[in-house]
Amino acid sequence: MPTEYLDRLIDGVLTECLAELPAIMLVGPRACGKTTTAVRHAATVLRLDTERGSDALRADADAALGDRAEPVLLDEWQALPTVMGAVKRAVDADRRPGRFLITGSARSNADERLWPGTGRVVILPMYPLTVAEILGRPLQPFVDRVVAGESLHGDAASPDLADYLRLALRGGLPEPALALSQAGARRWLGTYADQVALRDARAHGHGPDSARLRRYLEALAINSAGTPQDRTIYETAGVDRRTAQAYEQLLSDLVVVDHLPAWSTNRLKRLSRTPKRYLIDSGLMAGILHLDLEDVLNDGVLLGAVIDTFVVAQLRAETTAARTRYRLSHLRDQNGRREVDVIVELPRGRLIGIEIKASTGVRRADARHLSWLRDSTGESFVTGVVFHTGQDTFNLDDRIVATPISALWAT
Repeated sequence: MPTEYLDRLIDGVLTECLAELPAIMLVGPRACGKTTTAVRHAATVLRLDTERGSDALRADADAALGDRAEPVLLDEWQALPTVMGAVKRAVDADRRPGRFLITGSARSNADERLWPGTGRVVILPMYPLTVAEILGRPLQPFVDRVVAGESLHGDAASPDLADYLRLALRGGLPEPALALSQAGARRWLGTYADQVALRDARAHGHGPDSARLRRYLEALAINSAGTPQDRTIYETAGVDRRTAQAYEQLLSDLVVVDHLPAWSTNRLKRLSRTPKRYLIDSGLMAGILHLDLEDVLNDGVLLGAVIDTFVVAQLRAETTAARTRYRLSHLRDQNGRREVDVIVELPRGRLIGIEIKASTGVRRADARHLSWLRDSTGESFVTGVVFHTGQDTFNLDDRIVATPISALWAT
């Protein structure tokens, strides 16, 4: 790993939150950099996934949390879930800001109705590195720039399709993205599911058949950025519906898979309600499927899915840090004739429509679904963006622009 720390999108948010809130929890996929970032904001570090870090907390958590330099980092809290009761009691007794910083690689317990952190712990999602973070660029979320009316342009380095794919196949998990050779990164990503998801599944009380869970992950990876029916996924994986539902929940809890919900509005009828599934990282997708550059270039379906997964990973990672509050969804009508890859839902019902094209040649016809959405939603439609792998930025239609994918990290 590089010795120099790379600024993360979450750093500024953490600083602001610790200045006024008593307890913050970072939740994200294992190995996305949570601990490395959290340590920089903590005065005391307790690693709960080690005996040394958890022994005192097991014996008397309330006493172990007292008289510590704050913020106290409780790293990998899910290794000792009872520690959250002690955090609750400590916060109830003293709500000074900046007392606790908590990290975890699972989000299921945080969703339970009786979870002791409710009203006491603010949860911040953290995701793999964006290209802007990897390059050390100013961390200016794309949606903020669009809402501010800034002009969009590609990066001066002018990446081509192969460059984009190299970035996508490396992904944003710090070790393969920053520290390993191409071959080493491929091996690391190829074993991530076995070494992390399956191990964590057992740690969370699940005992899935490793071969079946691996097949299910492969089925999800093949369909990343798609909207197949649930039956397609579980039949591809060779499991029944009940097993598939359990695996889906498990992988979502472990932040390995994510969903874009279907966007809906009373202005438009007959919209599909099927969510769009994504692997959390395009490099992980490539690792699970053992893809290399040539594989993707020779398969148009895979090419589109990898680029879509890569772009959405950039947008997803910026949601926590952006000044503009927004939610990501997608649009598809029930007969599949109209679809928009990403809908950015802004406050007050405003929206941005995004299409993602793994091609250099973009024509006005490529914006037809965005034009339809604009005409259907009127003033609620802020702008439409067609991302492409070429080098030019140009207007396609009223309030619709084509721009290189590298506009996501251009300065």
